[in-house]
Amino acid sequence: MDHPVYILSILAINIALSIWLEKNTILKPLGAALLSIVVTAITANIGIIPSSEDSVPVYDGIFTYVAPISIFYLLLGVNLKALKKAGKPMIILFLLGALGTSMGVVIANTLLGMGLGENAGAIGGMIAGTYIGGSVNFNAVALHYHMLQEGPIYASIVAVDNIYTTLWMVFTLAVPAFFNKFFPRSKSENSDSTNAGQYDESNMDMYRLAILVVLGFASFWVSEIITGWFSNIGLNIPSILILTTLALLLAQFKQVQRLKEANILGLYLVYLFLAVIGAYCNLGALGGVGEIVFTILGYLLIVILVHGTLVLIGGGLLKYDWEMVAIASQANIGGSSSALALAKSMKRDDLLLAAVLIGSLGNGIGTYLGFLIAGLL
Repeated sequence: MDHPVYILSILAINIALSIWLEKNTILKPLGAALLSIVVTAITANIGIIPSSEDSVPVYDGIFTYVAPISIFYLLLGVNLKALKKAGKPMIILFLLGALGTSMGVVIANTLLGMGLGENAGAIGGMIAGTYIGGSVNFNAVALHYHMLQEGPIYASIVAVDNIYTTLWMVFTLAVPAFFNKFFPRSKSENSDSTNAGQYDESNMDMYRLAILVVLGFASFWVSEIITGWFSNIGLNIPSILILTTLALLLAQFKQVQRLKEANILGLYLVYLFLAVIGAYCNLGALGGVGEIVFTILGYLLIVILVHGTLVLIGGGLLKYDWEMVAIASQANIGGSSSALALAKSMKRDDLLLAAVLIGSLGNGIGTYLGFLIAGLL
């Protein structure tokens, strides 16, 4: 069951099934992106494929390589004007989300912190870091406070975080359809600012596809080298920012713009990434860690609810469209890759670049805010 080819086969089957369900059943409104998460979550929890409690190199490889390369392909069709038009609202919403996360941690610690004992401050900082930036920030705070040595507690936090992150992806996918019924918002004027995503599946060319594969792997490799160079001179620049920059530079060349297969290739890789998110929704990982798991469940739920409430109210009062609100929130909770996947599934190609950049902003500030909150609690 843990053979890499077997796991990839099941993930591929789940994606194909999700696309078929979207096209041929009453589940069409859910979309293939959400269905990929749900179908894979089911297969993982009933034991067909491994879940997050197992060490699965395939999953790590998809997060490490597939997710960044999917971003690269999808950004090849982005019009740089999209950033100018979407930048300010997305940054405002992202900062509202970061504030909501910070407030949620303070409230959760006040209500439930005693149940976490002497580790309450460290856990608060870890949660703040991951729901502002991502897992890098989570682990940076955990390492400093030696939380990795607290095996059961650390494992239970990771398990609960995985479950809530999956549920939040499902929620943000549903936000626009639900809220537009009661508080309709027209899409921001930047919704037609890029022609990304326009491709003809019946006119795919093998040569262009081969060129895209070369560009994807080569650009990823170059981004890693450049990141290493910066690291050697004391500058810690995330490789995803380098890869994003390379994609945007290449996207300005007409020869690259003709590579229409980039969108469908990137979209499939996004579905693969989302399927792994579903596999990480592991309900079984909560067993055997004691009563503290209920405290952690409540703690993280409070944080997410406060975050979501502030973002939704703020976005509503500012009259931003609900898709933009959902994507900005997902950039907080899930990071760049999941925010981009959400934007793509909503066909908001104008927000692809903004989603990646504010997610990277979260990576940059999440550790600092995580340590700040841990020190204050």
